[in-house]
Amino acid sequence: MSSLGLDEISTAIRTRFDGAERARERSLTLHREAIRQSGLAIRAVHRHEYEEAERMIARVAEQMAELYAAVEGYPQLLFTGFVQDAQKEYAEASLTLALVRGRVLPSPETLRVEDATWLNGLGEAVGELRRYILDMLRHDDATPAEALLERMDEIYYVLVSMDYPDALTRGLRRTTDVARGIIEKTRGDLTNHLTVGKMERHLTALGKRLDAG
Repeated sequence: MSSLGLDEISTAIRTRFDGAERARERSLTLHREAIRQSGLAIRAVHRHEYEEAERMIARVAEQMAELYAAVEGYPQLLFTGFVQDAQKEYAEASLTLALVRGRVLPSPETLRVEDATWLNGLGEAVGELRRYILDMLRHDDATPAEALLERMDEIYYVLVSMDYPDALTRGLRRTTDVARGIIEKTRGDLTNHLTVGKMERHLTALGKRLDAG
């Protein structure tokens, strides 16, 4: 046995590494499944299958709880990119559903995600709202689209107010810039739709008057 105690120390280190490796493999599996289910939940929202989206999000919440349990005692895993990615996708799905349904948004505490991750998920939900609005416009349903655009504006004002270093916000500034571009494009699409609709109604009314005369 080494007089330096290397055998005992190295054995203890290997034991901890073995545990961390098992936790990492388990958490990676849960991370992938949580991201997949979050994507399916968002797809269900776009299909107006809200109850299905609720069930999927509830399942993601369970998977996130399992993920946290898997990395408990291993802070080097809890703050890795793949855990943050799973949190962000879960937050995005949950927030998208709440925004579309006109509900109070679930907080970071409710979802058990970090503040920065929640904010980035909120910023990415803006892109899902644009897609939802465009589907509305294709069905000539502009009134709720206007309400959703107002929510997008509210989100942007909150995001842009978070003037903190990227080290704290995990790249929120870039997410905010992307959201701003998406909102402006959506505003333009909605304005064009309303303008064309107004013109068509005017021409229809004019045609009826000419026919009557």
